[in-house]
Amino acid sequence: MEDLANPYFKIAVKKMKEANQELYRPEEDVVSFLVCKNAQIAVQNFLRGYLLRSGIETKKEDTLDSLFTQCKELNKKFENVSLSGLNCQYENKDSRYCDGVEKVSRCFDIADRLDTFLREEKIIA
Repeated sequence: MEDLANPYFKIAVKKMKEANQELYRPEEDVVSFLVCKNAQIAVQNFLRGYLLRSGIETKKEDTLDSLFTQCKELNKKFENVSLSGLNCQYENKDSRYCDGVEKVSRCFDIADRLDTFLREEKIIA
């Protein structure tokens, strides 16, 4: 199953890099939606990769919350990672876009904390 998980981790890392590059642009040039979307895609792929690596298949329609819940059931240490604040268009239908650099920075930070957690757990290198 590890071979099936690796493409998800690669996509997640790629999306983290894309979000990070966007954040380093001048504030007036930052495309907030891109940062937020890339961070959310990264989180989704990190979670899917973890589940696949653990032998659990996921469905396309699984939400971030359901993926995260499954990860916490497998590994209680996931409870130390918070995804709250990651509620832009992907999960929150009331919000069309992420507003402002501070908000998208928070989205990126959430994805970055998950990335750090998976590295500390030696899930990804």
